[in-house]
Amino acid sequence: MRFEQGEFVKIKRLILVYEWAQKTLLTKLSIINEEFSHFHDTNPISYIKGRMKSPESIAQKLHNLHLDVNAENAKQYIKDIAGIRIICPFAKDITQLVEILRSMKDVNILEEKDYVRNPKPSGYRSYHIISEIPIFYAGKAENVTVELQIRTEAMNFWSTLEHNVRYKYKNHIPQHLCDELVVCADKIAELDYRMFLIHEIISLINKDS
Repeated sequence: MRFEQGEFVKIKRLILVYEWAQKTLLTKLSIINEEFSHFHDTNPISYIKGRMKSPESIAQKLHNLHLDVNAENAKQYIKDIAGIRIICPFAKDITQLVEILRSMKDVNILEEKDYVRNPKPSGYRSYHIISEIPIFYAGKAENVTVELQIRTEAMNFWSTLEHNVRYKYKNHIPQHLCDELVVCADKIAELDYRMFLIHEIISLINKDS
């Protein structure tokens, strides 16, 4: 599935605007990361990574939504053209980062989905935010959406594995593998919690010493 030539030119320009919004938010997050690194004992951010949907991926998503494949529909219906993934050391750090994002006056949060406390049936865990970032260009201001996914390293490992399995079986994963993925997701969540407890014990020991 592809954009026609005239629409392809439009979608490339649209993607550029979304890249500006992504870069703007990445800069803000980098400042938060540096602040915690220099002025606090702990940092809720391990690393940050941005990604952009390709024109082919956007076209396929519009097709799956039974929409005409054009730039206008992409702008109106697809909220994750620009994306940012934040990896945290521990699950509790996700809550802290969400609160920080909510407090940022120039970041408008449109939607939140908590798949950490309420995992998907597949076992998927992550915190999703659709944010709106003001971008100034060509003498005008425009609000542009950027999706954020906040998760731990363990959650990210599981998500990568599940994605590879889903790609391998073209979204038709055998039931026994689906069941095994759910078991793995539960064990990873338990591991996340146990690692946090060890971290807390070490922190208490360091305070007393």
